[in-house]
Amino acid sequence: MRPTAIRTLDPQAGPSVSVVGDTYRVLASGEQTGGDYAIIDMLVPPQGGPGPHAHAGIREAFYVVAGEVVVRSETQTYTARAGAFVDITTGGAVHSFKNESDAVAHLLCVVVPAGLDQFFEEIGQPVAAGAFLPPTPPAPAELARLQAIAQRYGQELFPPDYLDKKP
Repeated sequence: MRPTAIRTLDPQAGPSVSVVGDTYRVLASGEQTGGDYAIIDMLVPPQGGPGPHAHAGIREAFYVVAGEVVVRSETQTYTARAGAFVDITTGGAVHSFKNESDAVAHLLCVVVPAGLDQFFEEIGQPVAAGAFLPPTPPAPAELARLQAIAQRYGQELFPPDYLDKKP
């Protein structure tokens, strides 16, 4: 049976949250896709980006719409510029990305299956689309809470300097 309508989303619509100083807007949630996938529009300010983390059961892919981010793993470092594609397959590779430039980076992220969208919505702070909140280092109690939430979503978080000595 064919669906009777297509789903659309106006520019700036959809829930936006601030996570570690980045702004993530959910374009297609797991709730909308039956858990198959989620699509997240990411704006990463200069010096922004998540710390080292892994998610063994989730495939995460990024397309760099504008700007650039430096993607690090235990085996490589890659500067992903506008037009670049990064595919983090399932299996649990520890990775991070950081905007080391002076301009906002714009990424389109697809996760399969969905779940990271819910994780971001749970740990993030609601914000207007395109707006940024300054990142604040978590206090020990907040870090413990984040670790527990991350674990529920199949995430493993690592110390900020975990990948510093890697290629």
